[in-house]
Amino acid sequence: MTTEIRRGSARFVTRSAGMVTHHAFSFGASYDPERLRFGPMVCHDEHHLGAGRGFDEHRHSGLDIVTWVVTGSLRHRDSSGRDTVVSPGQVAVLAAGSGIEHAEHAMPEGRAHFVQVWLATDDERAGLDPTYAITPAPASAVPGAGLVEVVSPQPGAVLSVARLDPLETLTLPVAPRVHAYVVTGALTRSSLAEPLGAGDAFLFTDEPEHHVTAAVPTELLVWTFAG
Repeated sequence: MTTEIRRGSARFVTRSAGMVTHHAFSFGASYDPERLRFGPMVCHDEHHLGAGRGFDEHRHSGLDIVTWVVTGSLRHRDSSGRDTVVSPGQVAVLAAGSGIEHAEHAMPEGRAHFVQVWLATDDERAGLDPTYAITPAPASAVPGAGLVEVVSPQPGAVLSVARLDPLETLTLPVAPRVHAYVVTGALTRSSLAEPLGAGDAFLFTDEPEHHVTAAVPTELLVWTFAG
């Protein structure tokens, strides 16, 4: 049983004109042997893009890429001919499979803020044709509703969202691995007696039930992994 708190302030940051990215795992020039993966999660990035800024066409394979838009709108284009826009409260899943090229940019009229997670796939899924889908957060994902499942991009991996009112307490799920990320707001206390702010995360491995309480209106993204 292990518990880790990863502070947003400890993330590796990359910057370019009109773009800032916070990397929670080893990425590019930043290598940390203690932060290579968490179950299938090999990348957890938070991106801030200026109007019209983003990532030009590049290739992925063997990954399920899950994108949660916080504010603004994100345009997705790929080599299969898709050209679509992801809006706040929506999650996009790109199953790269055997390989696909895609590009992501904020819309010209405004900035975009989104969280993106890469999940490594097994050999069978890595050989499949790529797919792409956008799923809205369920209508039940409102303050006071607790944790609501949004999408399961691969077997054993589930993404849920919780939108908490001030002083609302949430019971986190029990699973072999749990990753709970504060997107916005703050947690004033928890069963670990540690406050968390936006950009911070809990990582639990084979832990019992834990509870968190919001200090202000707070949005949490919670991943559970079966292994």
